[in-house]
Amino acid sequence: MSKDSFEPNIVAFLCNWCSYAGADLAGTSRIEYPPNVKIIRVMCSGRVNPMFIVNALHEGADGVLIGGCHPGDCHYIQGNYFARRRIAVLKKLLEYLGIDERRVRMTWVSAAEGKKFADVIREVTDDIRKLGPTHQIRRSNSW
Repeated sequence: MSKDSFEPNIVAFLCNWCSYAGADLAGTSRIEYPPNVKIIRVMCSGRVNPMFIVNALHEGADGVLIGGCHPGDCHYIQGNYFARRRIAVLKKLLEYLGIDERRVRMTWVSAAEGKKFADVIREVTDDIRKLGPTHQIRRSNSW
């Protein structure tokens, strides 16, 4: 498969209260975005265990997106701050594992930002497409 014909498989963990609602708004507003993203709704971005992300990459995802409430707007007070810290540490682990940290991205999207959600999905899909598939990760049995 050439990089030109490659369509990335992206897993998105989205906060129920903001990012998932933003995705819903994009859909109900009929805003088009690439269909490459498989959405997993979580109650809070702070509940996303970094091992969920590592496992998604190991099981075939070419990229992972974590979406949460804007800083200061978390329904669970500090959940998005916890998520931001965890992702920063996870990126160091990914580097150690030989995985390009650009395959994991965190974003803030509110329930009223359907267009922003679609823009983020387009951007993430384009960025992962440029990186190419993660076939080297999938073939590895060292995990």
